Amino acid sequence: MEELFLKNDTLANKISYYHLMLFMASLPFDLFYSHIILISFIIHTLIQLNKKDIKPIFTIRTLVLQSAFFVTLLSTIYTINRPGAFNEWGKHLAILLFPMVFCLTSFDIKKYRSRLLLSFSLICTATVAYLYLDAFRTIKYYSLPYSTIVSAAFTNHNFSEPIAMHATFFSLQLAIALVYFLWVCIKEPSAYYRLFYAACACLLLAGIIQLSSKSIFAALFLTINLAIPYFLLQGKNRIKFIVIAASLSTLIITGIFTLSILKVRYITDLKYDLSLTTPDKKFDSRLDRWGTATGLIAKSPLTGYGAGSELGLLHESFYAKKYYSSFLNNLNSHNEYLSFLLKSGIIGLLIYLGTLWLGFKEAIKRKDLLFFTFMLLIAFVSFSENLLDVDKGIIFYAFFFSFFVFSGDDKKTYKSSKTKSFTTTPHESYPSLPETLQE
Repeated sequence: MEELFLKNDTLANKISYYHLMLFMASLPFDLFYSHIILISFIIHTLIQLNKKDIKPIFTIRTLVLQSAFFVTLLSTIYTINRPGAFNEWGKHLAILLFPMVFCLTSFDIKKYRSRLLLSFSLICTATVAYLYLDAFRTIKYYSLPYSTIVSAAFTNHNFSEPIAMHATFFSLQLAIALVYFLWVCIKEPSAYYRLFYAACACLLLAGIIQLSSKSIFAALFLTINLAIPYFLLQGKNRIKFIVIAASLSTLIITGIFTLSILKVRYITDLKYDLSLTTPDKKFDSRLDRWGTATGLIAKSPLTGYGAGSELGLLHESFYAKKYYSSFLNNLNSHNEYLSFLLKSGIIGLLIYLGTLWLGFKEAIKRKDLLFFTFMLLIAFVSFSENLLDVDKGIIFYAFFFSFFVFSGDDKKTYKSSKTKSFTTTPHESYPSLPETLQE
């Protein structure tokens, strides 16, 4: 696809574009690659620094994007585990850096947003295709029936194991790619391209179901059935899409209840997660971990125990309560909201919730479907995972939050105005499609 390659632009912009493209392409894989590309992009941005193109750094918007890092920084002052706090500094550094880099770069992110998302979505699709090929190669090697693909051996973490990715964090990336392809299918006039993008969307949807992340599935269900018709369609087209989407959703849910492994993963495991431990202590659930975290929070609700304190506190409590599975695996609370309460108290949680609220507000104001989808994914996954305790989750949050915020800006806005508002000037509801998609 020729539109993915820049031809008529400055050398500096081409280098910036390919840096971002490669960075997004590296997200499904080992963090080593994304870190190296990020460092290279920062160096390139500093070399090409142009005072005329620098966006205001010290603004409310930038502070909001960086807020999670500053919560970690401030809660280090009173932490009970200083080495753990400094370790969190290193992890959360990306949350500090991405808004700053996007402020300093002269590259017009809005202009090339759709191209970058297209390349990212194609990489995600190719990665899912590779995982299916690897799964079927394994099935063939061991002379297993092809129906084994829907067994426990090839679902959830076992499906994403060849690329060493946590199923939920990989699903986050696939969800963005899936919604992008659905958006392009609705906007694309060419039947040939619509067919291709629809096929990619189907493969991504299959991969998401295979990965079996319940929080991702719930967020996508709302996005596809409610957000897409609200943001993109009107009149009869909206009604038609709602009917088709509802029918497909019903079909998928029926399939989940029909296939035993998917029923176990989506229904039985959900009941397990939300059940208290049995008297014989044979298992401990996510609800047990939430209860343990809540008990600790109640002892220091206002400020928490400081950055880096969560694992140590929970580790001791799990042992005391005989939650040996959680103890031996050194698990965290598996809830980002509780994690903020535990480490930085009500103050930290309110800052995080305020950040999410401002993100939702901006996405709705712009009628930006992809931005809204991103915020919905973050909000849902924060109920089931410590999103900002894992490198892949942090990178996803830090990069895409800044990417969607800054890709709504016009460069000229910052040349004529030095606003300190989180919101930006109004612009077209949808970013420009690549040239070939407009033909």
